[in-house]
Order: sequence, then C-alpha cells, then structure tokens
Amino acid sequence: MTQQRVTIPQTDLDVFPLNLGTNTFGWTADKPTAHRILDAYCDAGGNFLDTADTYPHWAPNAVGGESEAVIGSWLARQPRDRVVVATKVRDFPQAPQTLDYLQSQVKESLRRLQADYIDLYYGHFDNTEVPIADQARAFDELVTAGHIRYIGLSNYSPDRMREWFRVARKENLALPVAIQPHYNLVRRADYENTYRAVAEENNLAVFPYFGLAAGFLTGKYRTEADLETERKNHVSEYFNADGLRVVDQLVEVAQHHQVQPASVALAWLLARGVTAPIASARTVEQLPALLEATTLQLSDEEVRLLTEASEIFA
Repeated sequence: MTQQRVTIPQTDLDVFPLNLGTNTFGWTADKPTAHRILDAYCDAGGNFLDTADTYPHWAPNAVGGESEAVIGSWLARQPRDRVVVATKVRDFPQAPQTLDYLQSQVKESLRRLQADYIDLYYGHFDNTEVPIADQARAFDELVTAGHIRYIGLSNYSPDRMREWFRVARKENLALPVAIQPHYNLVRRADYENTYRAVAEENNLAVFPYFGLAAGFLTGKYRTEADLETERKNHVSEYFNADGLRVVDQLVEVAQHHQVQPASVALAWLLARGVTAPIASARTVEQLPALLEATTLQLSDEEVRLLTEASEIFA
C-alpha cells in the first residue's frame, strides 16, 4: 500500500486519504478487534482517525466515550505522532458550546484518549442559542491553551459557518481548517449545492461522513432479505429503485477493476475533490476494500457514469 499523504490546508498535518471512522469501536468492534483494525490500518500507511466524544452512545449498554477510550488504550503504546486524531464535541445540538463546557469536555476526551492534545477538534452540532462569536472565541481558547491544534466544523449550517469565518478573521481568532459534511453517491445535494462553496471560499479540507451510506454502497443490500440486519434502520432510506440503480453501476465498475463496490464509492468521492472520506470497519477483513480506494484510479468515463447514475440525489 502506498504511503501517500495529503496536506490539510492551512496546517502542518499530512494525512492518509482515507479517514478511518471508529464509531464501530465499543459497539460492533470490541477492544481487541479495534486494536487489530488500528494496527492493520497503520501498517498499510494509514494515519488519520475520526471519532467523537459520544461514540457509540446508541449502542446497547454504551454511555458514550467508549470509542475514544478504545483508541486511547491503543494510542498509549504508540508514538503520539504516528496518527492524526480527530474527535468531536457532543452530538447534541442543545449542548451549550460555552468555554467552560468545552474545556470540561476536551479534558474528558484527552483523558480517554490518553493524549496531551487533539489534532483536529470539531464542533459536532451547532447550538443556535449560543452566538457564533462566543463559540469561535471558546474554540480559539482551546487552541491557545494547547488542548487542540486545529478546529473543524460538522453539521453547522452554511450561514453559521460563514459567520464563524467572518468573526474569526475580524478578531484574529483561530480559523477552522476542515468541515465534515454528509456526502456520498446517494446523498449529494447538501454538499454539492451548499457546503462545497463554503469549503472552496475558505480553502478547507473536506472529510465526509457516511461515505458508504451506512454500508448501503458496499453492495451488500440488494434484496429485502439483505436488509434483515442490525443496520436495517441505517440503510432502508436508500433501498429503492434510485438507490439500487447506483449500486448496480458501482458493481459494474468494481467488476471491471476487480475490486469491491465500497472501493469504487470512496474513490468516486476522492475523484470529486474530497480530501479524505471517512469509512469505518468492524473487522480487519473489511479494511482492504476501504484502503483500495486510495490507489484506485477511476477513468473520467467511470466517474461520469457514476455521477449520472446518482444525479437524482444531487
């Protein structure tokens, strides 16, 4: 596997063009399995992890923070600079996002991660009751204190993102360097019609979540019977004629290259200018298909066919 890296604009961070999602850690991947996934990912050249302080709070018997703790138990025996760690603060819009709140939460994340700093720290969801200026100042304080190196935004509206940049530039605060939009072949409109412009205007890295549409774009879900899994609620919204048409095109391109459909779906995102898509694995055996995307060269014609097949979602 190539050791290729891409630089996050406005930073000194060089990252692998596949951002390993770890929302499975503490849920469908227990600690030993997660450690094997992390070892295999890094051995293949990977160095970029994505988590959040509440992952996986939705899992049975989970309270949130388990993913960070699993990463921390692995990170404790690694050189800290082996990986770039991105995490997010609270996925509840009502979270206050005040300085006191953020300071308490980042310290909890650092404790679980067993780390002295976080490379990239996202505002996970906006609390529209808290002025953007207050949020921008609070995140800037975390940078100044050395708790975090860089700021990212996820699930903020484009207008609120633009306001953040306006305030930060006016007050000489630390600027966000990345956004994390929801973007894939069957979820195109939000990013392509709104967030892409924000990224281009501000020279931001783009790390989309649900790059495989919660597994739908792996090609595993072709019949109603295939939906009878623990991920049914996550993929059922895509399971229709339009979604299956996209999967059919993915499978055709994948067969031509002798790779998995997941590799093609992620390679399409890279071909569309994404910095590094986020994708998760619950077993080591799922990793090769994800990694393959970073070296898979789709032709212009293949990109066009996939783009046309998914145009209804744009």
